[in-house]
Amino acid sequence: MQHPATTSALLCLCSIGAFAAQWAGLPLPFLIGPLLVSATIATAGGRLLPEGYGFPNWLRVTFITVIGLIIGAQVTADLFQTLPLLGVSFSALALFVVLSHGFNYAVFRLLGGYDKATAFYSASPGGLFEALAMGEEAGADPARLILQQFLRIILVVTLLPIGLSLWIGAPIGSSAGMTFARDAVPWSSLPLIALAGLAGIVVGHLLRLPARQLTGPMAVAAALSVSDLYHIDMPQWLVNIAQIVVGTALGMRFTGLGPTVILRGARLSFISVGGMLLMAAVFAEALHLFMGEPFDVMLISFAPGGVTEMALVALSLQANPALVTLHHIWRILVTVIGLSLIGRLLRRHL
Repeated sequence: MQHPATTSALLCLCSIGAFAAQWAGLPLPFLIGPLLVSATIATAGGRLLPEGYGFPNWLRVTFITVIGLIIGAQVTADLFQTLPLLGVSFSALALFVVLSHGFNYAVFRLLGGYDKATAFYSASPGGLFEALAMGEEAGADPARLILQQFLRIILVVTLLPIGLSLWIGAPIGSSAGMTFARDAVPWSSLPLIALAGLAGIVVGHLLRLPARQLTGPMAVAAALSVSDLYHIDMPQWLVNIAQIVVGTALGMRFTGLGPTVILRGARLSFISVGGMLLMAAVFAEALHLFMGEPFDVMLISFAPGGVTEMALVALSLQANPALVTLHHIWRILVTVIGLSLIGRLLRRHL
């Protein structure tokens, strides 16, 4: 049921939450702020929302496309120059994905008591939108799935930058004011951005990509960037709006969850994220000794947080953001392939 006035009011409140999160210095403020506001409203249930209200899916899909474009635009030819030297770290990262996914599955299945589909897709150490899309198709509980996936993101992108900030003694990441977006993008670029997004959606459908509204635009933007045909520069205001819309939409998925379920999910997520970060630290130290790469750079490369935020942290550390970005793109690729292959087997036995 369409409630445009409710959607407009909700987005206004969530925009205020975004700026409040920015003022508080939170990482990914335009995503986390709206998420917290809309999740609070959603958990209040029918007291605040009209009966039968659902956030417009077309609006969510439109702005997920924007996020896909900005992530794909970070893939440049320079990223592949060091590829022959990265076989060891890529192999280690693939092993990390397998081990962390298995560990998380045990946490959610055995400790949390989740059904197989919900536990499997909640356990994904990356590929947020892919896990949500494929999890819903497999019959996972959408509320618990989004709860665990976003708790993973929130904990990693909040605790890791804060911890590194305390270690270094200066703010890092988006809380330091850095971004992949551009403030001076001309309005004349918007039709090209829209065309690339539309092409990405078409490619995603034609190739039947998982979470096609995200991965299709990512593929198109990456192809344009690597081929030097066109580099997509995204205006900051558009990136902010995209994060507000996506954060609001995802927060609304908490509808029907009470405080008891959320607290239980938080306890499980602390165990899950704590275990993953411990594994990431072990892999980072091993690669530091074997490859000579700084420990903190490898830790950021393995931390199962957002691609953009981890790359921003790398920029703050004067590390190689291309190296970090390439690792996270590889992590997402391995995760998505694993979700697709194992997910098919899982659905046969449900």
